[in-house]
Amino acid sequence: MSNIIVNPKNYTGHELETIFFRPLLSGPTAEQLGIRILYNMPMPTVVQMWDHSNNVLKPFDENSSWSGGSKSTHYQKTIPMARVKAENAFSASDYFSTIFELITNRSDVNMEDLTGTELEAAETELFRRAIAESIRMNLWLGDKGGTFETGYTSFDGLLKLVDERVKGKNFHYSQSNLNAILGDYLVSEIFDLMVTNASPRLKGLYNEGEVAFFVSPTIYTYYEQYLNTTFGSAAYTDVQNGRRCLMYRGFPIIEINLEPAISSSKLSQDFIIFTDRRNLVMAVNTADSPGSEVRMWYNPDEMENRQRAVFAIGCEVLDDELVCAFINVGE
Repeated sequence: MSNIIVNPKNYTGHELETIFFRPLLSGPTAEQLGIRILYNMPMPTVVQMWDHSNNVLKPFDENSSWSGGSKSTHYQKTIPMARVKAENAFSASDYFSTIFELITNRSDVNMEDLTGTELEAAETELFRRAIAESIRMNLWLGDKGGTFETGYTSFDGLLKLVDERVKGKNFHYSQSNLNAILGDYLVSEIFDLMVTNASPRLKGLYNEGEVAFFVSPTIYTYYEQYLNTTFGSAAYTDVQNGRRCLMYRGFPIIEINLEPAISSSKLSQDFIIFTDRRNLVMAVNTADSPGSEVRMWYNPDEMENRQRAVFAIGCEVLDDELVCAFINVGE
C-alpha cells in the first residue's frame, strides 16, 4: 500500500466536477443542508425570480383585443462569490491508518487485492468529507470581517445575513434574548407565532411544501421535550425508534448543529429561522473560477500527505420578506 502515500492526484475540468464536487453537492449530502444549491452557474451567479400575476382571468369578448394585463414582474439577485481554498495535511502514519480504515469498513473490498482505484476512491472520499463539513459550517457561521470570532472568514454566512436583514422590519422577530422568551412561551407557541404572523408573501408559499424551520439544537430539544410531555403514550413509539424529522403544522424542523464553533464565538447559540428553503441559496463554481482544482500529493520534506481544493463559493438570502427569525448576532 505504499503507493497510496506517494502517488500525486490532480483533478481539473470535467474530472473535478464528476469525480469530486458533483457527488458532494447532490444526493444525501446536499439534502442535509436543507437549502437551495446552485452548482456551476455562470459567474457572476445571478438568480432569476418571477412574481406571477395574481389574476389572469378576464371576461371573454370576441371583439376585444389583447387584455392580458401587464407582464409578470421580474426580479434578479446576484450571489456574491468568493474564491476559496481548502487545505488539509496528515502525517504519513496518520494518513495511512485513516485511508486503511475507510477501505476496511467497506464490505465489498477484497483485502487481498487492493487496487489503485480503491485507494484513490478512499483518499478522495476522505477529503470530500472534510470539504463538505467545512462548507456547511461556513454556510451558517461565515463572517468575512471576523467580527464575531467564529473562525470561518471565507464569506458571510446565513446567520449573519439573516440577522442584518431582519432587524427593524415589522414582519420579522429579531430578539436579543431568545432564552427569556422561551421562559414565557412554549417553543410550540413561538412556532405558532411565526407561522401565523409571517408576511403575506411567505404565507402564499405554504402550500408548495418548501417552507421550513431552521433551528439550533437547543430549540430542537425543547420541541422534542414538548412532544414527549404533551402527548405522553402517543409518543411511545417515537421515544423507542426516534424521529426521522420533527414537524410543526406540516412544516419540517431542521436542526442546524454548529457546535462547538458557535459556543466559542460571539454569535447567539440559539436561533429560529422560518422561511422557504429556496430562499436560502448557496452557489459553488468550479468551471468559471480561475485555477479551480483538487490536488493531493506527498511532501517528502515534511513527511506528510497534503490535500488542496480551489473553487468559488457564496450564499445569499434572496428575498427578505420571506424570512421570519428569532435571532441575534453578537450577543
